[in-house]
Amino acid sequence: MTGNALILAALAIPLLGGIGIALCARRANLREAVTLVTSVLLFICVASLLPAVLAGARPQAHLLEPLPGLPVAFEVEPLGMLFALIASGLWIVNSIYSIGYMRGNKEAHQTRFYVCFALALTSAIGIAFAANLITLFLFYEALTLVTYPLVTHHGTAEAKRGGRVYLALLLGTSMLFLLPAIVFTWHVAGTTEFRPGGILPAQLAPATLAVLLALFMFGIGKAALMPFHRWLPAAMVAPTPVSALLHAVAVVKAGVFSVVKILVYVFGLTALDGNTDWLVAVASFTIVAASVVALRADNLKRRLAYSTVSQLSYVVLATALLAPLSVAGAVFHIAAHALGKITLFFAAGSIYTAAHKTEVSQLDGIGRRMPWTMGAFAIGALSMIGLPPAAGFVSKWYMLSGAMAEAHWGAVAVIVGSTLLNAGYFLPIVHRAFFRAPRPEDASHTHGEAPLPIVIALTLTAVGTVALFFAPEVPLALAQRMLVTP
Repeated sequence: MTGNALILAALAIPLLGGIGIALCARRANLREAVTLVTSVLLFICVASLLPAVLAGARPQAHLLEPLPGLPVAFEVEPLGMLFALIASGLWIVNSIYSIGYMRGNKEAHQTRFYVCFALALTSAIGIAFAANLITLFLFYEALTLVTYPLVTHHGTAEAKRGGRVYLALLLGTSMLFLLPAIVFTWHVAGTTEFRPGGILPAQLAPATLAVLLALFMFGIGKAALMPFHRWLPAAMVAPTPVSALLHAVAVVKAGVFSVVKILVYVFGLTALDGNTDWLVAVASFTIVAASVVALRADNLKRRLAYSTVSQLSYVVLATALLAPLSVAGAVFHIAAHALGKITLFFAAGSIYTAAHKTEVSQLDGIGRRMPWTMGAFAIGALSMIGLPPAAGFVSKWYMLSGAMAEAHWGAVAVIVGSTLLNAGYFLPIVHRAFFRAPRPEDASHTHGEAPLPIVIALTLTAVGTVALFFAPEVPLALAQRMLVTP
């Protein structure tokens, strides 16, 4: 297939899969088979584009042009290639996990759940392959809307309240900040296309550039920069597979992906020189403040949620440093965080399914009854901290190298200090699980691991986290290719 056909197929496959899932609503086994087949087909389609992109090609596809000069078009550049690989690859594993979780917890509305998942992947692929700001914006908004039913899946008052926060912050930031930024960019640049080196005119006043940068950065609410981060913990009312989608696969990755893409392809790293100090400061504050909140959180999913807020800002911080090494680290961290954090959420869901525990203080000795789950959790925790042999070590190495190359010692201090905070809120969980005796009230509990699909999925992502440490070539090659300007 040509690049054009592969792009359109990647958009169509999850959409058609969603229709197929809906048609199989009354046949659970067939519905789940359609989900798995669709996810595998999507990954094969996306992976087929990788050799061409690594060789320097940029496959394109044009869908329509609703307004003159503002087409809905797609182009596969290196950063988008990485995002699409992450989203499509982890959809397979998340589908396996979801089968065990949704059945194990006897969740209602399972067909709607799988349909919305498929539509979310359509939106994520559209974001990844967007050739311009208009296309990015359309699929970015679509992703918010199709994930709303997932956030409110349980239908409780708490779920509806979390959904309102989710919609209000994500739609509010994009409409109030992101859309005006896109319109202004089109006005001054005459285009919304993504181009290596940026598209903004060189004569743009520094004050105007700073305001535009702020509109973009805070308009991308999915990146969870403070103070627009509260949608992430609010969305924790959703089932664990949804939390994994929100925190590891599609939604937050769409946020930090958009940040990096706009900084590189709209502003251009050279043009931004000297204009991102405030962004470094905001990202640094978000990293430290979210880590402190996570340190004090007893609810496991809340701790993981604030960890995500912190980890996302590593990507923003590293890109805002503008050093090639730190930008490469930011790109790699998108992949490393996806694998590590989805492992942690899978483990949290496994604990809930098998033991019905949600608090860190309840986990004494649980590693003895759930060694696969807590072993995987330990690997995910190592990656978030940035310790070998987990992928997070590689991304932090590049981030620190870039910060030192720029002699930005404040950023170095933030990365090192937050690493200690990460250890402070992850390692005690591992210690509780493996090195403390079970609490007296748990002595009679005989539960073992969660259902097999859950254990298979979290084992696969834990293995992937370690494998990415030993084989980081593809993400790093895509990062290097992204930084090449014509």
